[in-house]
Amino acid sequence: MTNPTIQAVTIAGHDSDGSAGMPADLHAFFADGVYGHGILTAAVSGNSYGITSSQVMPQEFIAEQFKVLSEDFDIKAAKTGMLANDDVINVVADNYSPEHFGPLVVDPVIITKHGAMLLEQSAYELFRERIIPLATVITPNFYEAQKLTGIEMTTDEERGKAAHYLQDLGAKNVVIKGAHNDDSQTTVDDFVLLEDGDSFWLKKPFVKTDRLNGTGDSFSAIIAAELAKGNNVKIAVTKAKDAVYAAIANPLTVGHKFGPINHWDAQKELH
Repeated sequence: MTNPTIQAVTIAGHDSDGSAGMPADLHAFFADGVYGHGILTAAVSGNSYGITSSQVMPQEFIAEQFKVLSEDFDIKAAKTGMLANDDVINVVADNYSPEHFGPLVVDPVIITKHGAMLLEQSAYELFRERIIPLATVITPNFYEAQKLTGIEMTTDEERGKAAHYLQDLGAKNVVIKGAHNDDSQTTVDDFVLLEDGDSFWLKKPFVKTDRLNGTGDSFSAIIAAELAKGNNVKIAVTKAKDAVYAAIANPLTVGHKFGPINHWDAQKELH
């Protein structure tokens, strides 16, 4: 029997316009040569102008997806996306196991890159208690790291302090993504703190564009895909940064306002 195709799973919501959430994760898995499965937690109705409605999946349905995937597939890594409320957080924490789904990349998906809240306020503490300790890698954006740690991160030293705080909560490796909403900035700088204490910065030029939907989803999905291949975290986060930069720097013309990043150019960077 031939070796099974490398497989990963995303535990996330579905965006109907295909630009973010589970669609972006699956695009990213494909771009990195990994077959993607999906455990659906929620669905939103929206287009390039915005989201008009949303629906959270029942706990029993989410749990059943975990069950049927674990019974059949050789999944080597997993990532989380939108975990909308206490019920979803609990059912994911109760059903995820590294022996069935491999190392876990946690993309918090609690505050947008522009600072808008996505997670119910009551769920923040539960997320900290139940999801962060499961993380092989956690990838908060600048605002999510502020919210989860209570640290303003106005200096590089504070960014490092916030990363250590997230490790203290149980995450093994931390990537705090840099803000990219200031037209005067020249780079987007991500701070990485590894489990062994090594730390470094990932820096790429700032690209002024409104084609950024799915950036964080794709970044964390490529990390998961690289871990599924057996690569270490340092290689995984570096390849993810390079690929997502290529996807941002070569925008697609999809929709009339806020659009997706370009996974075709990410694929070229990854291969």
